Amino acid sequence: MKVGIYYNKNHLTENLEYIDKIEKCFKSRGIESKIVTDPDDVNGLDVLLVLGGDGTILTVASACAKASVKLLGINYGHLGFLTEFEQEKIDDALALVCNGNYSTKQRSLLEIAYRGKLFYALNDFVIQRSTGGQSFSNTVALKAEIGGALVDNYISDGIIISTPTGSTAYSLSAGGSILAPDLDAFILTPICAHSLHSRPVVFNANSTVTITPSSAKTQLNVIVDGKIVDKLEEKVSFTIKKSDFHAEFISRGDKDFFDKLLVKLNIWSK
Repeated sequence: MKVGIYYNKNHLTENLEYIDKIEKCFKSRGIESKIVTDPDDVNGLDVLLVLGGDGTILTVASACAKASVKLLGINYGHLGFLTEFEQEKIDDALALVCNGNYSTKQRSLLEIAYRGKLFYALNDFVIQRSTGGQSFSNTVALKAEIGGALVDNYISDGIIISTPTGSTAYSLSAGGSILAPDLDAFILTPICAHSLHSRPVVFNANSTVTITPSSAKTQLNVIVDGKIVDKLEEKVSFTIKKSDFHAEFISRGDKDFFDKLLVKLNIWSK
């Protein structure tokens, strides 16, 4: 077995002690390990240990999915919804990897294509109005189609297409439903729509979504898993569908999704 270690660069000092501990643990068990500094440098690994929060995991998730590398997150961030262990439980995490006594959970990814470009998202894909400088716009007009059928023409701040994994992130904040991770479905959530009837739409994950701006005059921010990957001022159609590969997360198998939801999002007290 070969294990990679990827960490949040903003917390290098506090991570150094843990990285040294991790490397010594794997060496004592005869397990090869290496520090991964580039998300694309995961080929040949069996497992990637990620020290950080959800944002750190999202940085490497698509690369690991394409390379069939299992992910195990140790939370050093704020929420850590995608992580399996808190940092004080690092010994338990290492024992789980070394012993191989774990289950895995598969998570779907979105494939986003437009103008010859291709992106993958574990959480969500967002087309959103620009909010800065000379390109500022109050709203954007977007036509949404699912399986070739018109869903709506939205006048809004934008549209979120989310996986079940991402349904507890931006989509939830914008009023979208929470999707259980074992559902083979995605959700389309309009952002601050200027309408009395625009509501989130849950649809089969095997459907293809097309989003088309009604005008080329408004700048759009193209956002994949929370990062702006493009800014457009032209009429371009976006095609979104389920990726052919998935992310695989190592799990202890001792927590139900809804138990984690209560703890992480603090929806209500038991």
